Amino acid sequence: MIPLKIHQPLSHSFISKANPIHIPLSQPQIFSLSLSSISHGPIFSFQLKPFSFSNLTPLNSISLSLPTCNLLRVSNIGAPICSNEDEDTNISSEFEDLSPNGSVYQKTLELVECSMFAALTGLVYFLSTSLAIENYFSCFFSLPTVVSSMRWGVAAGRKTLVATSMLLFVLSGPVKALNFLLKHGLVGFALGALWRSGASWTLSIFLCTIVRSLGAVGFVLLTSFLIRENILALITINIHASLTLVFTASGLNTVPSMNLIYVIFGTLVVLNSGCFMFLLHLLYSVFLSRLGMKSSLKLPRWLERAI
Repeated sequence: MIPLKIHQPLSHSFISKANPIHIPLSQPQIFSLSLSSISHGPIFSFQLKPFSFSNLTPLNSISLSLPTCNLLRVSNIGAPICSNEDEDTNISSEFEDLSPNGSVYQKTLELVECSMFAALTGLVYFLSTSLAIENYFSCFFSLPTVVSSMRWGVAAGRKTLVATSMLLFVLSGPVKALNFLLKHGLVGFALGALWRSGASWTLSIFLCTIVRSLGAVGFVLLTSFLIRENILALITINIHASLTLVFTASGLNTVPSMNLIYVIFGTLVVLNSGCFMFLLHLLYSVFLSRLGMKSSLKLPRWLERAI
């Protein structure tokens, strides 16, 4: 027998009584392993025996004694307390929201554009009314609301209208804010909502004419309340006097009734508003087509060919 010894000193604080571990074997015993503790530490010794059939003794297990230590223990592997998967998903979702196609980026861009349009409209209207040049720029006061509705939807047009009215209310008082709302704001909102929904020109001009006419009558009533004078009665009286003069010059001895005067007054207001809205449709169609929004418009064939 040739002894093979491996000496590995260990600390005595990590050594306790040996616990035998039995390992079952199905093959005959060929070598034996023993652990002994001496004063210098445990020594592992391997004894190799020459192979012979006479020395083979069938055993079912080999007894292996290893030192155990109560101080050294390996705990069970459990789930980590915190993981980076949630943080990674949150960061990726934030990057997706802040991308040009993300919802947060689009909502922020919508709010910025609406605020810029409202500030521009309020400033131009304030300066034009202060310098008495409102009649030269009145056709452009409804354009920012229409553009906001066409780009971002009806809700964006409503935000632009409300922001512009509040800005004019702060800058120049409630009178100019109401004048803008009745004469230009409601018209721009109605026009943008109808074009956004894909309405035809006939329906759009008809409904916008009604809105413009109601706004004009409301502006007259508001002005009458502010100056403590019935402007509507003055207008009807002047129309009555003019018709009476025309009938007298024509040789007719009839006096027009007040109902006829009211009908004539309403017809003139509707014709004025209808012509204005038709020209406004032409102007805004050309302007939006130059901005690259022609595909969103539902234009007549003759105008589409011309553009």
